[in-house]
Amino acid sequence: MSWTRVVVLSSLTTLLILTFSSVVKSAAVRDDSKAGDPKGAARHVFMPESDASNFFKHRSRRSPRYYSERQAEQRVRLSANERRREYNEEQRDEFENYVEEERDEQNERSREKNEQVREYHYDGLYPRYHWFH
Repeated sequence: MSWTRVVVLSSLTTLLILTFSSVVKSAAVRDDSKAGDPKGAARHVFMPESDASNFFKHRSRRSPRYYSERQAEQRVRLSANERRREYNEEQRDEFENYVEEERDEQNERSREKNEQVREYHYDGLYPRYHWFH
C-alpha cells in the first residue's frame, strides 16, 4: 500500500511541475536588434554572396593548397612514418632477442639431457663419447 502511495504522489508531483513549467516563460536571450529591423539578425547569420563564394573557392577540395600547408602535412606524414618505423624496429629487435634466448635455453636443455643420457648409458668399457665428435 505504501509503494502505491509513493508512486502516485511522485507522478502527481511530476505532472504538476510539467504543467506549471509550460506556463512560465523560459529564459530568453536578449535581442539587441531593433524590432523594426528584421534583417539585422539575418545580417549576423548570413554573409554576402561574394564572400561566400570566395570562402568556398579557397576551402573547396579542388582548390590548390598553399605550399606551407603541403609542407606541414608532409612533415606530419614523415614524422608518423618515422615513429612507425622505429616502433616496428623495436618490436622486431625484442622478438629477435626473445627467440635467441629461447633457442639458447632449448639448446642448453637438450645438451643437459644428452649429457645425462650419455652418463646413464656409459658402461665403462669404452672411452667416453668417442662416437659424438
